[in-house]
Amino acid sequence: MDNRSLKDRRVLVAGASAGIGRALAVHAVRDGARVLLAARRRDRLEQACREAGGGDPVVADLCRPQDCDRLAAQAGERLGEIDVLVCCIGIAPLRMLADTTGEDWVRVLETNVVGVHRLLRACLPVLAPGGMVMVLSSESIGQPRTGLGAYATSKAALERLVEGWRTERPGVRFTTVRVGATFPTDFGNDFEPRLLERVLDDWSARGLAQRDFMAPGEVAEVLAGVIAASAGHPGIGLDHLTLRSPSPVVGTFDDALGLPSADSAPPADAATPEQGAVHG
Repeated sequence: MDNRSLKDRRVLVAGASAGIGRALAVHAVRDGARVLLAARRRDRLEQACREAGGGDPVVADLCRPQDCDRLAAQAGERLGEIDVLVCCIGIAPLRMLADTTGEDWVRVLETNVVGVHRLLRACLPVLAPGGMVMVLSSESIGQPRTGLGAYATSKAALERLVEGWRTERPGVRFTTVRVGATFPTDFGNDFEPRLLERVLDDWSARGLAQRDFMAPGEVAEVLAGVIAASAGHPGIGLDHLTLRSPSPVVGTFDDALGLPSADSAPPADAATPEQGAVHG
């Protein structure tokens, strides 16, 4: 196989209906991979398959144990084994912690942590020897943001979960990818506009608002390149990866470098902290 492409690789992308997950699945199909696209929204999956010119859509909700088992069974039937499993799901309520309910916590942890665990556990029997598991996390773990406390906590727990899997299953190559601000995605579709305006001001004051965002397609191409280069080398694991825009923080270097002012920053509805595939 060509180590510069995904040709003939057997790939499962969970959260393939939007954002980085969708872009990665489309890229992989076009690169010659055999791809299973999984998410909750059938219409979005079918659109992605049409755009890619191939791929197999599977409707699945990772919060439902039976869906995870069925998805793993479908992967075994259609792919034989999984060379690369990419998990891009994630939800985030925009809430101040004082307003974050127990139900909010249950939903976030059920989706962002427990759902991922269910998927990994179900797919373990069909992972190829030396297979790769790539799980998207968030830079908000190391750069906490007002209003996203539950989300950042869930992603920290997710990374611990992946570390546990890596420890117990050394034959599988587990990678966590911390992703920075990316637009457009579905991540902030349900954010309350007035609260979003408040937290954006706070993020800017704390130096957490970058002038330029990454594009989902570009992030997907980078990840596809990493996967293609690594897939053929089972003796090399990539434990952690961080992708973020190299652009300056809004309001810090604008004058010195002659860059556009903060007024040219992306609109408020673009202010999403990471990948934004809102649970597929």
